[in-house]
Amino acid sequence: MNQGRYSEVEPLCRQALEIGKRTLGEEHPTVATGLNNLALLYWKQGRYSEAEPLYRQSLEVTKRTRVEDHPDVASSLNNLASLYQDQGRYSEAEPLLLQALDIGKRTLGEDHPDVAFSLNNLASLYWKQGRYSEAEPLLLQALDIGKRTLGEDDPYVATGLNNLAILYQDQGRYREAEPLLLQALDIGKRTLGNDHPDVAGGLFNLGTLRYEQQQYADAQSLLLAAHQIFQSRLGSEHPHTQTAQAWLNKTQAALDAVNEKSD
Repeated sequence: MNQGRYSEVEPLCRQALEIGKRTLGEEHPTVATGLNNLALLYWKQGRYSEAEPLYRQSLEVTKRTRVEDHPDVASSLNNLASLYQDQGRYSEAEPLLLQALDIGKRTLGEDHPDVAFSLNNLASLYWKQGRYSEAEPLLLQALDIGKRTLGEDDPYVATGLNNLAILYQDQGRYREAEPLLLQALDIGKRTLGNDHPDVAGGLFNLGTLRYEQQQYADAQSLLLAAHQIFQSRLGSEHPHTQTAQAWLNKTQAALDAVNEKSD
């Protein structure tokens, strides 16, 4: 799944889940993992209505087969909350994220990568609501934990750099955002490959920054590269592909306006 080859992964996830149910029964932690993996696949493809019941079922199985404060419960809470975030269901996501963060800190310690993941998710929620002053310290803390526990070149660190950069970009802090976006893109290309959806996300983020800096030709090139990867890996109906297309249209309009003024 990390390579973005979703069409190849789906039948394997389905097969693994069915084997788990037949051999271990419906109420087993391995089955909960299988449900979660299939839901994650659907979520990454933008198939939210298919992902949600699987995430909910995974969470319920995990709660019944683990103690309430088990890290697996925190992981399931994070996953369901991330789905809600992508749908703009912020009031439903926040209590799940706070609960996941609390479980992680108590069971794994303050400096565990899973705690960094929870911090990052909560910060993302605050950022999407415009709560920048609450989001920034969480993102900085998550990034610091990720670098210390996973290494400077881990894809998770790239995600943390991207998120912090977007927060700065939304506040017009372009000079602070740019080096973070470039570093994240470099990590993504080296660890995931040039045509991974996460790399497309990095190209897209840098493209929107260039647009806001009024560097429209550079923005168009970056956004086009992102759109091509999204189109190839996720399909034309995926929200990421459609968002990239909308930004391409916006950038083309800006270029046309500049050209008209120069004529």
